[in-house]
Amino acid sequence: MSAEVKQAVLDYFASKAKTKTKFYMNDLRKVAPEGMSNREFKKVINEMISEGTLMYFSTGSTTMIQLAEEDVDAKIQ
Repeated sequence: MSAEVKQAVLDYFASKAKTKTKFYMNDLRKVAPEGMSNREFKKVINEMISEGTLMYFSTGSTTMIQLAEEDVDAKIQ
């Protein structure tokens, strides 16, 4: 089941690529299958972060999630 959720998250990022690159967890939660708990969904997101597919983006006051390939800071260095 987590493979389908991971693909749904990647599809969500692809569908919004022209307008947004960073999302709150609640935005991504929309693609979770019905009946999946918040805890299970966060576990899948954390797996994707561990795999290097996604990464956290923090402004200091809020934390968002973005695709790892969109890491602008890494491209500058």
